[in-house]
Amino acid sequence: MFDYVGKRKYFFILSSVLLLIGLVALIARQGLNLDVQFRGGTQIEIQMENGDFDANRAENIAKEAIGKSSIHAQKSQTFDTTHDNETISFLVIKSSGKLTDDERNKVLTALKSELNVKEYGEMIVRDVDPSIGAELLTKGLLAVALSMVLLILYIGIRFNIMSGLVAGFTAVVAVLHDVLMMVAVYAVFNIPVNESFIAAVLTVLGYSVNDTIVIYDRIRENSKASRKESISTLVNSSIAQSMSRTINTTVTTLICVITVFAFAAYNGISSMKEFTFPLIIGLISGTYSSIFIATPLWELLKEKQAERKAAAPAKA
Repeated sequence: MFDYVGKRKYFFILSSVLLLIGLVALIARQGLNLDVQFRGGTQIEIQMENGDFDANRAENIAKEAIGKSSIHAQKSQTFDTTHDNETISFLVIKSSGKLTDDERNKVLTALKSELNVKEYGEMIVRDVDPSIGAELLTKGLLAVALSMVLLILYIGIRFNIMSGLVAGFTAVVAVLHDVLMMVAVYAVFNIPVNESFIAAVLTVLGYSVNDTIVIYDRIRENSKASRKESISTLVNSSIAQSMSRTINTTVTTLICVITVFAFAAYNGISSMKEFTFPLIIGLISGTYSSIFIATPLWELLKEKQAERKAAAPAKA
């Protein structure tokens, strides 16, 4: 049987290194690359004649037209159900900082002259107030913090036999690990953070803690059946017994999510792609943290707790 507890320092070091890389990227880039929803700016959606256009080329055209580098372009597609699910292609231009009417006109004129913009197609122009995005971000972080407090209380009550508050604390550490890992990936690759990322984080919170609770349940049952076993043996056997279920569940879920991501990427459905990509990161990290972070950390704290109790009478 693999010694998960004995090898825990290697798992802790691996996570620390990955998170340190993310921290360095955050410092180097002076924070996350916030999308228009959080930073504020202008978003223009232009219906294209067909889906065969280069978003990178469109981005360069828009930048040259107004002499600004804070322009990002992407391809988006939707389906028109009124015309036999006809695919409608959009070019989405996002600018950090609001564009003036003159700048908008220059961008549209340049794009129309260089690309196949649909002559009578739909066009949506909207300015995004950064205060709205800031409020959304604040509420999202508040939801994350509240969920963690509730998790500690719930696990503390449910797993009282395992020193519930300790179990709740280590479960929350694992969840924080997953959120920070998602942030690290976005920082390293400079991926724009928008409302889909917040939604993915909240989804991963539930998935990650569910994996941890499955292992905690096994520890609780084994501790009732074998009271003479050491904590390390109990943890190792419980993880081993839960491993196949955890991996099978994760692989099944990942197959579904990766399939949706591939479909969205192929068809240019940016909203689906922006939601499923952080989910993939979170699902992998959540499985890893439940097995290699939360439970070994709980064992470490329990050992420390037992050592303090043993030392207390000796001091007295």
